Amino acid sequence: MFKKFLLILLFTTWFSAVSQEKILCRIMTSAGDIDIELYSDKAPVTVANFLNYVDAELYKDSSFFRVCNENNESDRTIKIEVIQGGDIPEEKQLPPIEIETTQETGILHKDGIVSMARSEPNSATCSFFICINDQPELDYGGKRNPDGQGFAAFAKVTKGMKIVKQIQLGEDKDQFLTTPIVIYSIQRI
Repeated sequence: MFKKFLLILLFTTWFSAVSQEKILCRIMTSAGDIDIELYSDKAPVTVANFLNYVDAELYKDSSFFRVCNENNESDRTIKIEVIQGGDIPEEKQLPPIEIETTQETGILHKDGIVSMARSEPNSATCSFFICINDQPELDYGGKRNPDGQGFAAFAKVTKGMKIVKQIQLGEDKDQFLTTPIVIYSIQRI
């Protein structure tokens, strides 16, 4: 009986320690490295999806391909500042995931937050974006997307915001970088 109790106690302690460990990833790009911390406790579905792509090395040789900034957003009513990456060929994409809204997770689109790109709710696959400055219109109830569901934030940049801002300033045509920034790989660290 005591052995069983001890095993349960050890497992519970181990599980608690493991579940509280930080999950960190490094996005290695042609412009420099960007480190992010993933919030698996708040956005487990979104983090698991992202890690499926990371662990399968599907982000290898993808890119940051789109930028939104003051210049190319000037004609939009609801303006945002982000860089978007993770373009993976459709045949390699995993099935779309259910959206974990900011209302559910509490992770708001603040400066440095990483979130999943999508067209409609429950359509996010591989593409993600990084916020530059606070972007409340991307949160649940925000007006950037007409459905009001916002986007699924799941991580935060811990190192490399200078690189993110540098990417955002790249030359673009209709928000698409004329020279995309190569993502060599994304790896757990």
